[in-house]
Order: sequence, then C-alpha cells, then structure tokens
Amino acid sequence: MVRRKEKRKQQEIASQRMGILFSLAEKEVLGGNLKWADRYIELARKIGMKYNVRIPKVYKRSFCKYCYHYLLPGVTSRVRLNSSRHRVEIRCFNCGKTMFFPYVREVKERRRERRRKKN
Repeated sequence: MVRRKEKRKQQEIASQRMGILFSLAEKEVLGGNLKWADRYIELARKIGMKYNVRIPKVYKRSFCKYCYHYLLPGVTSRVRLNSSRHRVEIRCFNCGKTMFFPYVREVKERRRERRRKKN
C-alpha cells in the first residue's frame, strides 16, 4: 500500500519534471540553441522511461520520433495538411523522416455540421 503511494508520487513528480524540461526546450529553440533543446528532450524521455510515465500527446508531437530532435515548424520541421488522407504530415529537417498524425475528429465534426445545416 505504501509502495503504491510512493510510486504514484514519483510518477507525478516525473511528469512535472518532464513538463518543465519540454518548456525549457521550447525556450531554447526560440533562442536558437538547438543542442540544448535536444538535450532537454533526451532528459525528459529518460525520466519518462525510468518512472514509467507516458509523454503527453502535446509534447509527443513536438519532437521527432526517429531522431528525437525538437520540432519547430519552419525552423526544424515542415508541416503539411494532407486533406485527401485526413492527416497532418510533419517532416524533420534533421533526419528527413516524415511523421503522420490523423485529424479524423475534425473531419467528423465538419460532417456533423453539414448534416445539421441540411436539416
């Protein structure tokens, strides 16, 4: 019982530290220090793996899942919307790989709005 509470507390602290590291990484990229930003992301990932804490979706999309570099649209990555396949395509300038994220929820909302307008 006590160990579970300790583990949960450690996981909460780990998630807070990951959030701090990601905010520091964002500040460093905006300041032009890409190496520091990449280091902060590396530390955040290690903390997450050590304490078995998932990286939130907001932060997951801010770094390349292949080379773990921070992605800043226009500076370290290119973002495109592929409307035919309903997805966001993010291309990393460091490794050249492309990541895909669906945006099906938004498409479904548009369909619902069109149906409401017809009725």
